Amino acid sequence: MNEQRKAILDMLAEGKITADEAERLLTAVEPGEPAPNTTARPKGKAKYLRLLVEYVENGEPGRVNIRVPIALLRAGVRLTALVPPQALEKANAEMAKNGVPFDLTQLRPDELEELVNHLDEVTVDIDSSDAQVRIFSE
Repeated sequence: MNEQRKAILDMLAEGKITADEAERLLTAVEPGEPAPNTTARPKGKAKYLRLLVEYVENGEPGRVNIRVPIALLRAGVRLTALVPPQALEKANAEMAKNGVPFDLTQLRPDELEELVNHLDEVTVDIDSSDAQVRIFSE
């Protein structure tokens, strides 16, 4: 049994990951196996936006697992109405300086529902020799 496979099974045994997550990880580390479909779930309204990152740094495996409730995204957009315009302008400038050209003043709660409805269709998979990134809704 290789080290990666053993580490995945150990995480499953310790309850750090679910059986589905273990299956996806095992499929990803076993050569010749097709990558799993991370969005395989019954069609319906997404409740969470999920970000999974598995990486190797200095020979040690690492993992980031973030699950953001869609309700939090909705609340965040509504809260931008309470932020002073000067603060939003400064935030926009800082994001643009860091390569994220996004205008927070253009977020509108009525437009958010359309965006949230399309999250079911969003899947981002990035694979490299030392990292895997998966972004999807569930």
